[in-house]
Amino acid sequence: MPEVSQEDHDFGAEQHPKLLASFGGEYPGEKNAYVQRLGGKIAAAAGLEGQCTFTLVNSDVVNAFAVPGCYIYVTRGLMAIVTSEAELASVLGHEVGHIVARHSARQQNRSLWQALGVIVVSLAGSERLTQLASVAANFLGLRYSRTQEYEADDLGIRYVAAAGYDPYAAADMLAALGRHAEFLAASGGRDAARAMPEWASSHPLAGNRVERATETAQATQIAHDALPENEAAYLGQVDGLLYGDDPQQGFVMGRRFAHPVMRIGFEAPEGFTLTNSPQAIGLAGPGEVRGEFGGGELRGGNLEGYARQLVGEVIGDMPAHIGQPRSVTINGLPALIAPVDVQAEGGTMKLAIAVYDAGGGHAYHFVMVSPPAQVSLAAIDTLFGSFHLLGAADVARLKPRVIRVVTAGPGDSAASLAGRVADPNGRALFTALNGDIAVKPGARVKIVVAR
Repeated sequence: MPEVSQEDHDFGAEQHPKLLASFGGEYPGEKNAYVQRLGGKIAAAAGLEGQCTFTLVNSDVVNAFAVPGCYIYVTRGLMAIVTSEAELASVLGHEVGHIVARHSARQQNRSLWQALGVIVVSLAGSERLTQLASVAANFLGLRYSRTQEYEADDLGIRYVAAAGYDPYAAADMLAALGRHAEFLAASGGRDAARAMPEWASSHPLAGNRVERATETAQATQIAHDALPENEAAYLGQVDGLLYGDDPQQGFVMGRRFAHPVMRIGFEAPEGFTLTNSPQAIGLAGPGEVRGEFGGGELRGGNLEGYARQLVGEVIGDMPAHIGQPRSVTINGLPALIAPVDVQAEGGTMKLAIAVYDAGGGHAYHFVMVSPPAQVSLAAIDTLFGSFHLLGAADVARLKPRVIRVVTAGPGDSAASLAGRVADPNGRALFTALNGDIAVKPGARVKIVVAR
């Protein structure tokens, strides 16, 4: 029988609060309890009853992952796109499979905090710069091999069937990830490979994984639909689930960011993409231009002191030359802009820092980093000049979105229901949430509405 070692358990317990902080914390209420109950069933089927901790985290990123010690996390973003309890069980079963096969433990030597990091530029001596020079990919920095994925698929399908669920749901879940990738590509104007969800990024979706999962389910000799998928129970749980950005973390809308609680906003130039996280807003520009937007306490309106502390946090002990700061006023706010040349292992890096006094003892900042040849001063100045406070009307327009489960009426179709989806790409999102289904009267489907 498999067993979680004390060493692995201690490791997972130590990392658990850090992971929660980085993924927006536990999603509150019954939905988290539901994931815990379902996970408990899967763990028992795997011979790990009472040894695993399952958590639904408040992140819209489509992801699930396992940490040594059988700490398993699934995001609300992933919960939104699967369509049945059996599909969610297959996600949890797959992650338990990684634990049983000790895939995560084998990679434990790699720093847990490489998660902020596929390193794009070679920088040494500053963890913060490494983070800025990276595209946040998978939080744990783990990249499972195809062999490991197949093994976790096989184990997960076995656990799902042993727990009393349709083993064919694993293939349906993988297909749902593919639909979500197509939605991201359609809504972001990017190719599907770049738009793959985070789960697929760390768990490679080889072209034949859906077919292989079906074959593995067939090998159980359980007939398709002989075991339940529990769609109705699942839809009851997903109804009301927060979709997209959490207002407490602000809203990313294409190249725009707006925070209704902090009442601030900015817009990035063409060619930039934004990534929202509880810690900061990540910016990725053309080439290797990277950055972050964040904030902190401003003591005595001292922007220079705030900027000096920020530079120190960013560059650490690395040799650097700080240029002459410029005191300016941007959209009515006192601001300070400073260039910094950093001598990194891979050569000189250019930093540009802007800090703003937003009043009430609050400051906000941009930190942008790039190789010298890729600096676009005009683009960075445009970014810095876009920061502003939100008015009451701006805040009123920023409404969170939630999943609503609705019942199709006699005159409804996929097109008519998609028209009720609160998204510019409503039809693509409707398909991502429900599959390419023929809507019949009485069918229950997911849509996204403003709350």
